[in-house]
Amino acid sequence: MFIGRKQELKFLEDRYKARDGQLVVLYGRRRIGKTETLKEFCKDKEHIFFSCRECTDMLQLKSFSDKMFREKLPAAQYLSQFPDWEQAFKSIAELPFKGKKLVVIDEFPYMCKGNPSIPSIIQNLWDESLKDQDIMIILCGSSMSFIEKELLSEKNPLYGRATGIYKMVEMDFYDAMKFLPDYSDKDKVMAYSVLGGIPHYLKQFDPGISIAENIKSNLLTKGCALYSEVEFLLRQELRETNVYNSIIEAVALGNTRLNDIKTKSLIEDMSKTSVYLKNLVELGLVKREFPVDSGIKEQANANRGIYSLTDNFFRFWYSFVFTNYSELESGDVDGVYKYAVEPRLHEFASLPFEEICRQYMSRMNRTDSLPFRYSRCGRWWGKTTVRRKDKTEKAETEIDLLATDASADKYIIGECKFKSRPFSFSEYLDVTAKFGDIKANTEIWYYLFSESGFDDKLSALSEGNDKIRLIPLDMIVNAE
Repeated sequence: MFIGRKQELKFLEDRYKARDGQLVVLYGRRRIGKTETLKEFCKDKEHIFFSCRECTDMLQLKSFSDKMFREKLPAAQYLSQFPDWEQAFKSIAELPFKGKKLVVIDEFPYMCKGNPSIPSIIQNLWDESLKDQDIMIILCGSSMSFIEKELLSEKNPLYGRATGIYKMVEMDFYDAMKFLPDYSDKDKVMAYSVLGGIPHYLKQFDPGISIAENIKSNLLTKGCALYSEVEFLLRQELRETNVYNSIIEAVALGNTRLNDIKTKSLIEDMSKTSVYLKNLVELGLVKREFPVDSGIKEQANANRGIYSLTDNFFRFWYSFVFTNYSELESGDVDGVYKYAVEPRLHEFASLPFEEICRQYMSRMNRTDSLPFRYSRCGRWWGKTTVRRKDKTEKAETEIDLLATDASADKYIIGECKFKSRPFSFSEYLDVTAKFGDIKANTEIWYYLFSESGFDDKLSALSEGNDKIRLIPLDMIVNAE
């Protein structure tokens, strides 16, 4: 059963229904679900679906020819294969389909690797005739650096020709948990914190067994599908995997600033660390973040910002598999889970829980269910007022969620608590202190998210107070 990807399918359907020729580029990191989404889109349409391989150009051309000739092209009467790629692509217009002539070329970068002139060939044919035909060509790829730097860049032949460009990202929490519909609200958060929104990873979990058993059998056991997944992906995309392992482990373990990552990963040169991180950002495995209210000048500073892993599964793997590799290689799965994973798993889930709360806010914003329509929402960190017992002082701190409107005179301050005890009144006072120094005529709403509810004093305070919104776990997980 195909799950989610409504937005991607709508985009493709809109392009399919559009007049004239359509040249669509769809791309995203490996395992994101591109191929399955394209197959779902194609299933009720006449189409050609060609999956490129890492092989010689002549073998690739022969395979493409075989695929095309199965559709009874006129050229099949006198050719066993196309003599060149120009003739092969030109024949798309001759496909005997009733509706739009739909051709999907999956892993297109492999085709270009075997023959770098292919983008130029497609460009010439597109400009001469294909753009005016009732056709749709979808070029799909996992090599994001190739797609963005080579295929879509200004100097590339196909620049400006694409009628649609879509970068697929991982599923959000709400679509991801459709893979595990019978899990409890808490277990859904825990599962998302381990697997993230990658369909291939989510499919490995058996919804009929517990989180603990799934982790042990599908992540910690040597030989299972996800045990060597990270190493496989890195070897596919990068050289010097030993260096990248050190950097990703440093980030996974909470080293978020450039100097801290350099120190933890034992790389002597700061500029080299920046280059390695830049490559990981391009692969979509790492992101560089700034406070939600930061300006262009701050973001242009190479030494500012913090780094975090975009993929929950990578964060889990480097936190628990990579650091206990010897024990897991020897088969000590139960021991690693009991002494390394289980004591830290709930705390480990607190950071993904913050992201789930931000996704909840995004849903509320789209349906106009918030006090105002925000223009920016995200994390904030910096020096501000913090509460120490009954006193306040200036210190570095973080705000889990800060949303503001375009004029910056309305704010939502969010605090996310994924803990086994209720959100307390004292913790609410800590939140209000962080935003004590504000300009006049500014309105503030406090959104408090909690796994375990709220204490009596805080619940009483919120009754009839529109400025304090208490959001329990079931409301977060089951948001429409």
